[in-house]
Amino acid sequence: MDTYAQVLLVAIPFFLGLIVLEALYSWRKGVLSYNGMDTISSLSSGTTNTLKSILKLSIVIVSYAWVVDHIAIFEIKNTILVYILSFIAIDFASYWSHRLNHHVNIFWNQHIVHHSSEEFNLACALRQPISNIIGYGFLFLLPAALLGLPAEVIAVIAPIHLFLQFWYHTVHIPKLGWLEYVIVTPSQHRVHHAINDIYIDKNLAAIFSIWDRIFGTFQEELEEEPCVYGVKKPVSTWNPIKINWMHAWQITKDCYYASDWKDKLRVWFMPTGWRPDDVEERFPLHYEKDPQKQMKYAPESSKYKKAWAWFQYVVTTAMMLHMMVKIGDIGFPNLFIYGGFLFVSVYSYTSLMDNEKEALWVEILRSMLGLSIVLYFGHWFYLTDIIPFGNFLLLAYLFTSLVVTIYLVHFEEKALPHLNRSTYQRP
Repeated sequence: MDTYAQVLLVAIPFFLGLIVLEALYSWRKGVLSYNGMDTISSLSSGTTNTLKSILKLSIVIVSYAWVVDHIAIFEIKNTILVYILSFIAIDFASYWSHRLNHHVNIFWNQHIVHHSSEEFNLACALRQPISNIIGYGFLFLLPAALLGLPAEVIAVIAPIHLFLQFWYHTVHIPKLGWLEYVIVTPSQHRVHHAINDIYIDKNLAAIFSIWDRIFGTFQEELEEEPCVYGVKKPVSTWNPIKINWMHAWQITKDCYYASDWKDKLRVWFMPTGWRPDDVEERFPLHYEKDPQKQMKYAPESSKYKKAWAWFQYVVTTAMMLHMMVKIGDIGFPNLFIYGGFLFVSVYSYTSLMDNEKEALWVEILRSMLGLSIVLYFGHWFYLTDIIPFGNFLLLAYLFTSLVVTIYLVHFEEKALPHLNRSTYQRP
């Protein structure tokens, strides 16, 4: 089995378990930091990011291994010092990569999904991108390469460094005294996710808060300024695939409508949110500028639709875990077929959560794709090795899913005319 898939088979249940514990604690304390549909959206974003990683859907311009082989000044033996220096180097690189994502228009597109939740909890930590297709991380790791830090050590430390950023996505841990001067804490990261003017683009560090203090991006959480979470222009969708590309689509439209050729070029590389004056005048973006008055996205849904959304997420996650367990048997290119089916699945049920009519057409496409896979291969990716009658269960699920989607899109809406995709609730 692929090593990364093995790690994920352990990490995913662990993270999901912590999310459940936080949700129960939140409910017990009466501090509701979870919204059902928002949580499904966050978890589904984690699903798409995991699929992207398993399928290796990215292009690495230059590998770190190549860089370190060609520019290293020193040669450091594989000792505990190497691991410590590698961790610091990765954290330093993470700060500058993160800062780039916040300050340049096109790079914000691959980071917006992480900030898109209007709640702040462990689930939103899983909102990781699928739009970061071009790998340029070697640029920020040049100091590590100059030191001669081995590529195999960087490869081991990098996922550990990423996983250590999970815990501080919570509202339930207060300030941590002297630790606030050493590491990134929940208080600091609440500031980072807030859209209050005083908090915007602050606390960009991943593990060591020293980088923010050195480079002038530190901001303490203030009692008199409660954090409002999300992004300045709300995404207004539960669909993580749409969120991953919506900012790039907005820039593309601004580029097309700009009359000045210079603006067509620089709109991609100007500070985040910049738009040409003529485009802003002709096509203004309407949203609440005052964070304290901003309303949360919350299209009305019946209890049946909410239950169905949870069911679809659970089934999709189970299928993804099955794909990881049988990854060696399935192999490439068939993994792309399985992964593509799961991407369509996420798009389908999250569109349904948005009360979008397109959800039915996407579900029809998904059903046809699923049926075609079974007919072509004669099985559902070796599912019968694990579950007897697996093919029958899969086909029964596809049929049931299509019927339920038809009902929820057409008949429930007629029976419950008050359902409205543009309904919002105040924070």
